[in-house]
Amino acid sequence: MEKDGQGQSWYSLGIIWAGAMICIPSLLVGNTLISGMGLTKALAVSFVGYAIVVIIMIFQGMQSSDLGKPTVHVAGQVFGKKGSRTILSIILAIACLGWFGIQANVCGVALANLLAEYDMNVPIPIASLLSGLVMVISAVYGIKVLRVLSYIAVPFLIVICLLGLAQALSGDTLQLIMDYKPKNNISFSDGLAITIGSFALGAVIAGDYSQYSKKRSDVVKAATFGIIPAGVLMIGVGAVLTVAYQTSDITAVFLTIVTPLIGGIALILATWKTNLVNAISGGIALINVFNISKDKEKMAIGLAGTVGTVLAVIGILNYFTPIMSILSAMIPPVAGVMIASYWVINKGDQTSWKEVDGVNRLGVFSWLVGAVIASIPVVLSLFPSMPQLPNQPLIGIVISFVIYYFGYRLSMQKTVILEENR
Repeated sequence: MEKDGQGQSWYSLGIIWAGAMICIPSLLVGNTLISGMGLTKALAVSFVGYAIVVIIMIFQGMQSSDLGKPTVHVAGQVFGKKGSRTILSIILAIACLGWFGIQANVCGVALANLLAEYDMNVPIPIASLLSGLVMVISAVYGIKVLRVLSYIAVPFLIVICLLGLAQALSGDTLQLIMDYKPKNNISFSDGLAITIGSFALGAVIAGDYSQYSKKRSDVVKAATFGIIPAGVLMIGVGAVLTVAYQTSDITAVFLTIVTPLIGGIALILATWKTNLVNAISGGIALINVFNISKDKEKMAIGLAGTVGTVLAVIGILNYFTPIMSILSAMIPPVAGVMIASYWVINKGDQTSWKEVDGVNRLGVFSWLVGAVIASIPVVLSLFPSMPQLPNQPLIGIVISFVIYYFGYRLSMQKTVILEENR
């Protein structure tokens, strides 16, 4: 099948995916993991978690590489043309709104702490509101700002992290890191859920970036060398900085590196850059979900950013762990259905792929059951008085895979029987 724009190297694709890992949320994952497990275990969890993410990315990315189509179009076979756009858009909208809130909240905390260094006391909800509104306005009226911020924020963030590591790994601090005892208790499976949830959406929509790759092996190399080293490194940096500076507040860590002003600016720029993408992507997702006309895109982006800002004001950062766990429950089942169809039922044969009009009810049902069952332990964990179930982050993808596979086989058998009885 002919692919427009074919010719993307595995190296350039790997750089794109590695760049997506170099962000504040990756540091937050490291911050969260180290608070509940030792450094060695946190690194092991991050390696296993991102290895699972990479496996999902490879299967998803190779489909799009074969067909030369983005994820939402490839999913048109298992969810139906309308179903794929609706389901993926809903998931994308939820993820973007949640991430926008978390990033705006991080920025608000950084801004409040930075101003406090200069004897200006601003409540965190107010600082989060101001941060969110600036980000929304930038996304709606200043899309070109994104390009400028990206060139400045990512290198700036890397430099600050390296300086922080240099300080942390010197003198007696190294021994402090090695002797660190976690304050809480995070199980290995919960750690996996947090790690997988941090990039679950990126894994499922990997095809959006790999559709121009020449061959399947390019996707394998790009995902493996782009995600795992960068992901584990950033989680390690977040964990080490948390222990070295003896605080679970990542914003406080950055204000301690070099000077409060430089560290604060690094955090603000990094969150600002990422949230422009969240607002734009969230706005486009809302357009697809509610069938809003394209000329109202700015309004949709503004709405997405405003909802995210409200989440920041109410302190969504405090719910970082359950949010990551819910995302790891809801999103991978999409890949479970797509993998069952393309790789098992159709044996990776691109000529067997065909977009279905409307909604493919079997695909939607399979995804929904997997997502709901996987989400139950996470929801119950929010209510300590309720019976608790172990969190199994991969159960959803397995359930959706199995339901779609056997459901498809049964439907094919019924079709054959009906044709024979005619």
